[in-house]
Amino acid sequence: MFSLPATAAETRLDTLFSQLEGAAPEEAGRIASEIELEWAKSGSPAMDLLLRRGKDALETGDTEMAVEHLSAAIDHAPDFAEAWYMRSLAFFQQERYGLALNDLAQVIALEPRHFNAFLGMGLIFEETGRPALAREALMTAQTIHPYLEDVSEALKRVSRALGGTDL
Repeated sequence: MFSLPATAAETRLDTLFSQLEGAAPEEAGRIASEIELEWAKSGSPAMDLLLRRGKDALETGDTEMAVEHLSAAIDHAPDFAEAWYMRSLAFFQQERYGLALNDLAQVIALEPRHFNAFLGMGLIFEETGRPALAREALMTAQTIHPYLEDVSEALKRVSRALGGTDL
């Protein structure tokens, strides 16, 4: 398996998540960025390269190439949650929501604190007309990362869709 020793990676992430929990808004973004950097480390230069190529392809709008690179990373390192997450973004951009949701479920199975995955699920559920599920996923994202960008506005939209008032 291509990964850092579990104890070192988990200890670093645990520390960062503890810091995020009590962070002031101005510090939360920095801490979240550090968490995302940790998630992007597979422990294998080859898998890191595939992830980078997948991200680069997404940035240029080449979702087919992104899926190819990220699928290769997943095939060789199925426990690399960030490869699953990035592939879900490619599927989302292709409007292949079922595949995106499947990948996001895998991300959460591997890393239950992946606030970006919960945000992604919430946005897909909102997009596909399932506001109750969207609200649940978005609230989970907000619980993990209280200052996560876009969550507050999305929660307001799904609350209105559910016939309630803004949160």
